Order: sequence, then structure tokens, then C-alpha cells
Amino acid sequence: MSAAAAPRRIWLCADDYGISPGVNRAIRDLIERGRLNATSVMMVGPAIARGEIEALEAAAKTSPRCAIGLHVTLSAPFRPLTMHFRPLDGDMFMPFPKLLRAGVLRRLDREFFRNEVKAQLVAFTEAFGRAPDFVDGHQHVQLYPQVRDGFIDAVSETAPNAWVRQGGRDLPLAQRLASPKAMVLDILSAQFRRRAAGAGLGFNPGFAGAYDFTRAADFGALMRQFLEGLPDGGLVMCHPGFVDDVLAALDPMTDVREREHAYLGGDEFVRLLAQTNATLG
Repeated sequence: MSAAAAPRRIWLCADDYGISPGVNRAIRDLIERGRLNATSVMMVGPAIARGEIEALEAAAKTSPRCAIGLHVTLSAPFRPLTMHFRPLDGDMFMPFPKLLRAGVLRRLDREFFRNEVKAQLVAFTEAFGRAPDFVDGHQHVQLYPQVRDGFIDAVSETAPNAWVRQGGRDLPLAQRLASPKAMVLDILSAQFRRRAAGAGLGFNPGFAGAYDFTRAADFGALMRQFLEGLPDGGLVMCHPGFVDDVLAALDPMTDVREREHAYLGGDEFVRLLAQTNATLG
């Protein structure tokens, strides 16, 4: 009789720590219960005061394998840390569709993005007393053409030991075509991986977690799909949270965050990890 295969160690990363107090509380709750092993922090978010940083550090100490990363934020309705940043929409970053389009059309200057990402990395290091374990991007901005060049420059110069998040999947074409949003991330990630490797940066070997947040999806069924075919060391992105006024004013993802929190905190998720031979440990 052959021995059972060792479980896949995956990263389950909650994005957007710092966007609101309710999101922060939900993420800490799941970390403390062993239901998350990574979160990425928005240093330009409104809920990133000293007490929120200390509470996250305390929660992470209860988990033997909890990584804390920087959630680089370069899209509206947030504002840059650096002076003279361009392009802007008023005093805010551009909305992400405009930013992506500008990158595709080669209308961006990588130096503005390099300087802004470095400023957010420095803010993280000052807040936590260390560099981030990894670096990713809000609304996948790190993958956008031209933006990715400044992003990779900044991380390789400022936090060279951090790994970076790529958003591509290693799945048969038929499965990849089933999700147009994820297919776009596949395409953007191919070039990102080449640039990251060229700069000597590590990155996750697989990615999952993209879906249409505007629909009332069955998150349990989606999580099963996310885990199928995810390699050892692969990453699943998630967005748990409790809705509050701060979140509602900043982001259209509201009730879906509470559904994700409820699922990840429940028994069904624990059973799914066992059934799919995956572990967060």
C-alpha cells in the first residue's frame, strides 16, 4: 500500500488589511482561528493606525505560519504618498480600468510608480519594524504594463528578500477560458513572471481566487475550484471582512466580504481542506 501524499501547503491570503476597521477585525479573527495564513496591508488605507498594526502583529503571533505583506495601492479612491505623482484623477490615483488602459498604450512613466511603491514599502517597514514577507497589489496593479516595471524595480531595490504575487494559473486551456477575469490575469502575469525572475525575485507558483464579485456566488463551490490543481506553495486570494461605513464609502465589495468570512470561519472549509489534501500549516 502506497503512503498517502503529503498535503499541499498553500497560502490563503486576505487582501486589504487597512481599508476599514471592520475588514481588519474579520481578518484578525480568521488568522487567530488558523483559517488564514497571510494578509497584505494597505499602507494608504484609512484604518492603518498604530493600534491596528499592533493588533495584527498580535494576531499573527498566534499562527505558526502567518505572512504579512504589503498591498501596494495605486488606484482610486486612494491617494499617493509621494508628491508630484502622475497620472492622477484630481488628487487621487486613477481608477484601475484607466490605469490599465494607460499602461497598455505605453503612456505611463515607470519612475513615478517606482518611487510610489518604494514610499509604500518604506511606510510598511517603519510601521512593522521590518520589510514585508511578500508584496502584491490592490486590484492586481502590480501586473499592469509599465506599472510592473516600476513595481519590480522598487521591490528588488527596497525589499529584495520579499516574494511577489503573480496571478497566473497552470491549468488546461478549457478551464482557464471558463473565467474571463482570471484569463486576463493569466495574460498579464506571464510578462510579470519574466520580469520578476529577471530581477531575482521569487513568486508564488500558482494563483486562484479571482471571480465575479458582483454576483452572489457560492463561495464554497468556488473555493473547491480554486484548490483543484493549485500546486504546493500556490496562493488563493480572498477578501473577508465585516461591512462598516468606512468600507461602504471606499469599495463596492461589501456583503461578499461577509460571505467569505462566514465560509472561511465555518466547518465546511475545514472539511474541504482535508478533502483536497491542502493545509495552511
